This record gives sequence, C-alpha cells and structure tokens, in this order.
Amino acid sequence: MYPSTLTQLARANPFSAPLFTLQKDESILTQRRSGRRLAAASTVTTEEGDSCEYGSAKYFALCGLGGILSCGTTHTAVVPLDLVKCRIQVNPDKYKSIFNGFSVTVREDGVRGLAKGWAPTFIGYSMQGLCKFGFYEVFKVMYGNLLGEENAYLWRTSLYLAASASAEFFADIALAPMEAAKVRIQTQAGYANTLRDALPKMYAEEGLWAFYKGVVPLWMRQIPYTMMKFACFERTVEALYKFVVPKPRSECSKPEQLVVTFVAGYIAGVFCAVVSHPADSVVSVLNKEKGSSAVQVLKRLGFKGVWKGLVARIIMIGTLTALQWFIYDSVKVYFRLPRPPPPEMPESLKKKLGLTQ
Repeated sequence: MYPSTLTQLARANPFSAPLFTLQKDESILTQRRSGRRLAAASTVTTEEGDSCEYGSAKYFALCGLGGILSCGTTHTAVVPLDLVKCRIQVNPDKYKSIFNGFSVTVREDGVRGLAKGWAPTFIGYSMQGLCKFGFYEVFKVMYGNLLGEENAYLWRTSLYLAASASAEFFADIALAPMEAAKVRIQTQAGYANTLRDALPKMYAEEGLWAFYKGVVPLWMRQIPYTMMKFACFERTVEALYKFVVPKPRSECSKPEQLVVTFVAGYIAGVFCAVVSHPADSVVSVLNKEKGSSAVQVLKRLGFKGVWKGLVARIIMIGTLTALQWFIYDSVKVYFRLPRPPPPEMPESLKKKLGLTQ
C-alpha cells in the first residue's frame, strides 16, 4: 500500500494521475553533477557538450530565440490559409469553404493577394514566440522550484498548465497590435494593403485602443490554446517514449528524437485548434468591426457561427504546432542547450513509496 497522504494527494490531482504512474523501477539513475531542478521534477544538470547550464540567463535567451524562429516563420508560411480562415469567419456568405475562399481571393486579388498581412504576422508572432517559449521555460523553472522536486513531479501537468498560461498572458500583449493590423488588412477590402498603411490609419481613427481592444479576446483564445499546446505536448512526448518508441530516449539519435517531437506537436495542435477556435472567431470579427465588444460579437455569431472555419484552422494549427515544436527543439539541438528527458520519479519519492530496494 502506498502511504495514505501520498495516495490522497494523487487522488486530489486530476491532471497528472500519479497513482497510475507509480510503477516499480529497478533502474538506477546515473550519477550527475550538481545543477538546477527541472520543473517537471527530474534532476537536470549540465552534461558534457552542453553550451550552458539549464535555467541560466543564456539558456532562457536562446529559448526565446527558438520561440522567435518557430512562431514567426511558421505563422508567416501559412498566411494564405490564415487569410482564407479569417475571411470565412467574418464573411461566410461570400467565402463558403476553404477551396471557395482561395478561389474567390485569387480571382479578386490575384495570387499576391494570398500574402496579405504577412508583415504584421511575422513581426507579431515573432514577438509572441519570444515571450511564449522564453517565459514558459522561466515559469516552469520558477514554479517547479516553488513546489519542490516531489510535488513538481506529482503535479507536473498542472505545472505545465500554470507555466504556459503565465507565459501566454505576456505573449498576447506583445502580439495584440500586430494581430489587429493583420485582421484589418486581410478582412477589410480597401482598408490597407500593407502594415505601413494600416498602422497610422488605425491610430488616427481610434488611438492606441485600436491596437489593444482585441487583447482580452486574444487571452480567451490564446491562453487555453497555449495551455493545451504545452501540457498536451509534454505529456504526449512522455507517453510516446513510454508506450510507442521501442527504446529509451537516451538511446535515440537526435533525428529520432526530433521525429517524436514533431508527432507530439501535431497531436497537441489538433486539440489546440478545437479548444481555442470559438475565441479565434470572436477576435477576427472584433478586429474587423468598430465599436463592437467581445460579448456583442459572441452573441451575434451564436453557437454555429463561432465554429466557422474550424477545418481550415485544424489543418493550419496542427501543422503549425508540429513545425513550431520541431523548429524549437532543433534550435536547442543546434545551440547545444540542455534537453532534459521525460520526467522520472525522484529517488526520494521512490523511497517514500517503497519502490526501491
């Protein structure tokens, strides 16, 4: 029998379900040099060949760079699909489906019209990626240290959720101005064709409010999305190495590890798209219209209206999320950053549960 206090703690946590993961492990952890604690409750140290210490300022800075490259490039690459998705959301009578949306756009604006909004997309999502991934690593370490090694392991999914939500709060503040400009360019015919035209026009009409009136709907959309993105990814990676990959992560080559990253990222992306789509529809309509509130838009769209464009968004977000995690992890490999394995139960917790000899 497990100690009663730990059993109660396990039952009280609906996310990590530690009762189902407490399995006897005869393997002995290899001796490691002193280092920081991983928020997921594994002991992380600087191994030979790593360019910096886990949790150092350099580590966080390079994680932020990875976020810039992963989010900025991928969102820019799918601008045509994003444009059609936004137009389906704000004008479903004209743009009836993905293929119809592409056809109408090319017929009216030419092939170049599919690239509308690429500049605010690149700038905005680069800044968002910097904050999203960089601050996620910061908050994961911070919250993990506050919880302690054993609790951080038992509550690791809750930890991922809290760290990603905190990071996205700041990431959306960085994204909001460019997102507002992007939607105006993409959905309001004749409003502006470039970011250089859109920004002064928006400021002249509504002042600074034009750039931040969509930040609350952005939080509604992006915080659940990011919580799902990070928590689902972390737990999917853990599950893949435990149940699918035929050998331990330590025996997998770097390319094999990146394949696991891509697969886990795509699975997480599908869930992200579904969770965040209603708020995404509100953001698209809100940034197109003047003087409307998020509540008014939500009431007008109704239940069916907020799900317009979901198929396009699943394709876009699934691919985006997989590529983002792949690029982000590749940046870590390139710069030789510490890449901790999936979390393992701390030795101290094993002893408390009687799982060690």
